[in-house]
Formats: sequence, structure tokens, C-alpha cells
Amino acid sequence: MRTFTLFAALLAASSIPLPAQWINYPTVGFPKTPSGTPNLGAPAPRTADGKPDLSGMWEADNTLPCNPDTENCTDLRISKEFVNLGSAIEGGLPYQPWAAALMKSRRSTQGKDDPASRCLPAGVPRAVATPTVKKFIQTPGLLAILDEYNAGFRQIFTDGRPLPADPQPSWNGYSTARWDGDTLVVETNGLRDGMWIDAMGSPMSDQARVIERYHRVNYGNMEVEITMNDPKTYTAPWTVKLHYFAVINTDLLDYICLENEQDVKHLTAVAGK
Repeated sequence: MRTFTLFAALLAASSIPLPAQWINYPTVGFPKTPSGTPNLGAPAPRTADGKPDLSGMWEADNTLPCNPDTENCTDLRISKEFVNLGSAIEGGLPYQPWAAALMKSRRSTQGKDDPASRCLPAGVPRAVATPTVKKFIQTPGLLAILDEYNAGFRQIFTDGRPLPADPQPSWNGYSTARWDGDTLVVETNGLRDGMWIDAMGSPMSDQARVIERYHRVNYGNMEVEITMNDPKTYTAPWTVKLHYFAVINTDLLDYICLENEQDVKHLTAVAGK
């Protein structure tokens, strides 16, 4: 049984147990070793046109150790990148002065002002590092990503259409993609101004362009590279790398942030101090 809480280190929303729905249903076609165990190192599958097939159930690395002296002990296991997307960048993210000041101000509220505290979408690129289970569905012309968090979805078009020139800003923006060898290169624009890209409150502006590179190394592992180009918020473009691993013998379960919500009155009380 999987149980999630809403980013419990930062948020006050309560969690409820999820009933078993297809929890132990075998994944069809997953390669096995001679002993019958899943063969994560088997070659990545390919579509009829020879491109890597990214379809399947995926989860971002969630390897951050639990430390009772920090905010890392959550029911939803997380990664360093979920807390601080630029944690692997020497010297940290290259904030513009105003962005560094805003991030520090956001951290001082201990997550109260985090959009996720109001059950709003994680958005791009934050959702990429959020370790809720995601289902990739690859079809000719489209990669759809279904996310357990708030039963969300994302569309990445591979049919050759251009990015919109003057898009209406949205949480996931507008994404198109092309193949570079065996790597799917996704470019996104039209993102909302002021979004949080991690739990620390690192900001992003509506000038941002996000490039993601998805490379399925083998059947059970995928490398995900994120490049942020937002000259309004950062002094230079920067890149981070994430790891996704395949999730088998299960399927998506509803994880609705506001279901059985009990804590708005507590969040209001804190805000009123």
C-alpha cells in the first residue's frame, strides 16, 4: 500500500491511506533475468519507427536520508533536488540579487507561502523532481505524462509544431520536443511568473525557457537533464541532472491534495501571527 502526504515537511495537509487498486498487478512485458527477477538493465524498448519508447511508470529518485534534525523526514520520500533543484551546482544557483532576496524571504515563512501549501500544481520544472509516480504514454506526435499528484497531466507535442509566440501563461507551459539521437529534447515556454521551482522557494519568471533531455538508458533507468534559461531571474543558464527509475507491478492511484483536508484553519492561524 502506498501512502503519500503532501510534502509533509513543508505542508500541513493530512494524508489518508490509499486502497489497493491494481497494486500488485504484474507489469506486462517487463524483461526478467533467468532467475525470474526484473531485469532493469535490459535494453530500452523501441517504437515501430526505431525511437526509444519512454512509455511506462516512472518515479524520480527519492534518496534523501531522513535526518530528524532537518525537514527531510516526510512520508513522501524526496530527493535533494526536490528540496533544492540546484543542490548539485557548485556555489548554488546563480540568482539575480532580487531573486536571492525573494528566495530567502520565502524560506523564512517555512513553506506557508508555497503554492503547494494551497494544493496548486507543482508546474514545470518542479514537477519533474517531485517523486510522485508518473505514467509516460508515448504515441506518434505526443508524449503524455500523467501524474498521481492531483490527477495531473502534461502534454509534450512531438508533431513538429512550433512553440506559441505569445502564450497565455500556465503552470505547465507549452512543450514541444524533437529527437536528438536517442534523447528526447523538450522545450517549454509560457510558464507563469513567480512560480516556485523547488521547496526552498527558488523563483522563476515568465521569461523562462526550460529544456529537458530524456534519455532512457535501459529498461529500468532514465536520465533527465533540466536546463533553465531565465535571464530575468538568473545571471546565467544552468543545468541539473536527475535520475528516474521504472516502477513495476502497480498503476496510478488518485492522490488528491485537498481530499480529507483538515488544516486550513491552522495555516490561517500561522499566517495571522
